[in-house]
Amino acid sequence: MTSSAHAVPASDAAPRWPVRYLLFIAGLGGLLYGIDIGIIAGALPYLEATASHAWQLSSQQLGFVVAAVLLGSVLSSLFAGMVADLIGRRGAMLLAGVLFTASIPIMALASGYTPLLLGRLLQGISGGLIGVVVPLYLAEVLAPERRGRGAAMFQLLLTIGLVLAALIGLYQAHAVDAATESMRNLPLVQQAQELFAVKDHAWRTIFWSCLLPGVVFCVGVLWLSESPRWLVQRRRTDAARHSLQRTLPAAQVEPTLAQIQAPARTGADGKRDRLLSRRYVVPFLLACVVLACTQATGINSVLAYAVNILNQAGLPGAAANGADVAIKLLNALMTVVALLLVDRKGRKFLLMLGSGGICLSLLAAAMLFYKTEQGRLDVQPRLQQMVQADTLQLDMDQAQWRQLSSTRLHNGQPLQLTVSYSFGGFSDVRSLRSDNPSDHQLRIQRDATVRSDSVIGSFFRGLHLNPFPDPSTAATAPLHIEQAWIGPVPPPTHGWLVATCILVFVAFFAVGPGICVWLALSELMPNRIRSNGMSIALLINQFVSTSIAAVFLPTVGRHGYSSMFLFWAGCTFVFFLVATFWLPETKGKTLEEIEAHFR
Repeated sequence: MTSSAHAVPASDAAPRWPVRYLLFIAGLGGLLYGIDIGIIAGALPYLEATASHAWQLSSQQLGFVVAAVLLGSVLSSLFAGMVADLIGRRGAMLLAGVLFTASIPIMALASGYTPLLLGRLLQGISGGLIGVVVPLYLAEVLAPERRGRGAAMFQLLLTIGLVLAALIGLYQAHAVDAATESMRNLPLVQQAQELFAVKDHAWRTIFWSCLLPGVVFCVGVLWLSESPRWLVQRRRTDAARHSLQRTLPAAQVEPTLAQIQAPARTGADGKRDRLLSRRYVVPFLLACVVLACTQATGINSVLAYAVNILNQAGLPGAAANGADVAIKLLNALMTVVALLLVDRKGRKFLLMLGSGGICLSLLAAAMLFYKTEQGRLDVQPRLQQMVQADTLQLDMDQAQWRQLSSTRLHNGQPLQLTVSYSFGGFSDVRSLRSDNPSDHQLRIQRDATVRSDSVIGSFFRGLHLNPFPDPSTAATAPLHIEQAWIGPVPPPTHGWLVATCILVFVAFFAVGPGICVWLALSELMPNRIRSNGMSIALLINQFVSTSIAAVFLPTVGRHGYSSMFLFWAGCTFVFFLVATFWLPETKGKTLEEIEAHFR
């Protein structure tokens, strides 16, 4: 039965500025999430050039600094729901903002390894909290007619946060380049000293530039109202009524409050329903499948390795980097389109449209790569014979290219060589092109492949788990050439066709899964398990994303890019089936109505 809360449409009587303010602050949460992910990329080159020298940081310690965000995010995602239940949704958002803001001066003023690591860990904890609590808060506070817009705003500012982090790094890169050019006439010793100071200032400035959004978010959260559904759970009915008055028309406040209270009365015995009690299994599993399938489209790997993919497809370096910028800008632009459509067309329609378009674009890219990969030669046995003392070193002059490729391939067309190799559990891929002057040598050594134990690897090994390769075992393992393929470089036309497929893929992702994943995460979960259920579902999302990123390079090295794109297309087809046949439409429905659908 449709409640009166749903029957009365949003009107001019609905509070406008409180809702717009709420959307702005929640969007800032997405901005912080994007900065968390992207800011280290611009700072790392200068951090490595200065901190390693001044503080004697090892490559292992720098790896810990980079990976600490992931560890913090995973741990806080797992406990974010518990925190949100304990101190409230607004309290958890404030905690996330305070942790992010505190991490900035800790890193920017760092004078050693420990504060750097601590600051990055705090950033990761903040990001994990934001990823759970902000969508949770938006779902519980906004009217059904505005929930889609809230999730779209969060995703839009997340993509803008990634772009902002890249622009900050780019600005500092230009500043360092300009300073380097102005020092050319100085004595070498003075030049080195001043360049050190410039680079040290660059990475500290990159971190300082992120402080303002964190401060604004913290101050802004103080003026938000608490979630009415959390307040009802705490039997604070008057406070819940006041919270609803800030986001709903007056005529909808009392019916909505009564609807929120109705499910709560079913738990009068005081017992809290378990996450996997029978009535909650279907919506919980459905939300987990949607989040897993969203990452199984390969979106994060496509965005991270876009330049590598396009180089392999035949685009030269400058064109590939230009296409990469276009991909990220298109992602933000299409998120704006999704913001306009999500509350009009509905989640189910957008997920069907998005997953269908993604599947077709991935299949097209897979077919393009498959055609070019069929003409390659397998030179793995030959390269394995050239290995000496667990090292492979070849001068890739024209004679060497001719020797490896055979006369059948060598007809004046540029060639590319892709080598997949491993030392124990550590594997890597090298790709060289005969028309690239920097690819004049193929050199494979243990110290460049066997990486020091990461903070995440150390953490899991401390629990007597072993999901990551062990450096001590790989230290004596022989060099094994797993795959080695040589073939002609595809023409630029082929590269632009692949770039078009990726652009179409990103456009459909932004319109469909990019927005709807946050709605599925928050809307499908019943009220009583929403916070903890969202934590587990987001943890599954991060696990799938990390797993795909870990196997991407080894897979394309051994089996080619066509296999990876085909796998993603298969996962996306499953996504399409789930969206078409099992996912209910939640547009315009209250959270209680969605919960009643699964009873």
